[in-house]
Amino acid sequence: QVQLEESGGGLVQAGGSLRLSCAASGRTFSSGTMGWFRQAPGKEREPVAGITWSGAKYYVDSVRGRFTISRDNAKNTVYLQMNSLKPEDTALYYCAATTRRLGQVLTATEYEYWGQGTQVTVSS
Repeated sequence: QVQLEESGGGLVQAGGSLRLSCAASGRTFSSGTMGWFRQAPGKEREPVAGITWSGAKYYVDSVRGRFTISRDNAKNTVYLQMNSLKPEDTALYYCAATTRRLGQVLTATEYEYWGQGTQVTVSS
């Protein structure tokens, strides 16, 4: 059984930082694609960042320059370092994974495995 477990969310003031982690078990994703998505209350789920098997990184415009995605294949884990957080970053953050080598790493429907989410709240 494949499981993705996120951690690292919490409450932080605007301008602060958080580091999210997502540990995968039950399947190895070192040759696949992993990503982060988020959903704010009353809004649709949206992409945040994705990282390919080769380490290529992709970001949505709203987080580029502030967030950094990385992965540790030995630990089957993906990370999201979030700096200069803004109140509009408040959301439930999900990690996603697939064993496939995606071209569209920011498309949610391309991923078949999802975590339960970790809440990030940024106060003004």
